[in-house]
Amino acid sequence: MERTLAQWLDYQQTVHPRTIDMGLERVGEVARRLGLGRPGRFVATVGGTNGKGSTVAFLEAIARAAGLRVGAYTSPHLLRYNERVRIDGAEASDAELVAAFERIEAARGEIPLTFFEFGTLAALMLFEAADLDLAILEVGLGGRLDATNLIDPDVAVITTVDLDHQDYLGDDRESIGAEKAGILRAGKPCVLGEKDPPSSVLRRAYAIGAFAIRGHSDYLVDDLGDHWRWREPGYEIELPEPALSAPAQRGNAAAAIAALRALGLPIPDEAIRAGVREARLPGRLQRLAGSPERVLDVAHNPQGARQLAAWLEAHPKPTVAVFSALADKDLGGIVAPVAPHLRAWHLGPITDAGPRGLPVDELARRLAEHLPAEILHPHRSLAEALAAAVVQAGPDGRVLVFGSFHTVAAALAEA
Repeated sequence: MERTLAQWLDYQQTVHPRTIDMGLERVGEVARRLGLGRPGRFVATVGGTNGKGSTVAFLEAIARAAGLRVGAYTSPHLLRYNERVRIDGAEASDAELVAAFERIEAARGEIPLTFFEFGTLAALMLFEAADLDLAILEVGLGGRLDATNLIDPDVAVITTVDLDHQDYLGDDRESIGAEKAGILRAGKPCVLGEKDPPSSVLRRAYAIGAFAIRGHSDYLVDDLGDHWRWREPGYEIELPEPALSAPAQRGNAAAAIAALRALGLPIPDEAIRAGVREARLPGRLQRLAGSPERVLDVAHNPQGARQLAAWLEAHPKPTVAVFSALADKDLGGIVAPVAPHLRAWHLGPITDAGPRGLPVDELARRLAEHLPAEILHPHRSLAEALAAAVVQAGPDGRVLVFGSFHTVAAALAEA
């Protein structure tokens, strides 16, 4: 019986007993059976704790402005699964995704695949058929054992390394960095966006002979007030402020520029300027029209929360939060940086994340370990939390929605 896309997505969550099962043996065997080749003439793989999606957006926008045919695979999505697979800026259709899933199902036999592995194989199939100049792959989790690592990239990008997903990647930056460095390849360039990347990442690059291009060292970002400069020996370019609004976005754009230059693709200066100016990505300090001001951000780990806190400090305004988080997140590490900037917290449950979802009463109990109980307001749904926050903020205040992709998606659905 033919399945719709929604039915396929429901089915995929029943095929493997675990939501996450890191490793390349199973998905690699299915890829071999499918006869998968290269997804594009050039491949860029983007890993890191935060900034992956934004860096992909800059890569995609700059390369498309230069006239290249580009595919971008990202995760998770906010409102539609189709957001995960874009070819020349257009989301993959239901029919294209369903046809890919049918081929994967026929090829896998008794091999169990996770939801993410189904999606990665589908994206690779669609990209291969699309005759791409550049395929951009965003790592789902870690790097070394992530399904995207089936493909040898021509350039790898590691945006940042910080604490997240410790159950899978390790308890410190060095352990996590070692996992993320698994996307590096011998003799190929790798862009390291942080000023001080973990030693484990550098050791891996040196050990395999990857050509490390380090932010703040091999390329520099100069603050020129209302614009900025990217430069390396023998080349520099002045750039507009990114449309993506966050303190980290210059760094993400800079890493994307470094990656494209490392590939040696024909990218005119005006294409770089246009891509930096025009790249868009929902849920990254995204403002919604109307009153009060509503800002959505997918910050869901301590590093993301610190970046969000820096933005709040630079843009002071009476702010109340709509917040929810998954059960395996470091709530204390997320709450501490932003708490001084928030007057109240309106909480809702995440109901579409399976066992990782957290009932709102349990969320409130855990948050009470870090915040005064009187500023915590649990609600039966995120929609109710948002409505209450809007009332409390008033027309001159701000509502900040953050804590998870699921939380932001719920707010976008209400917009």
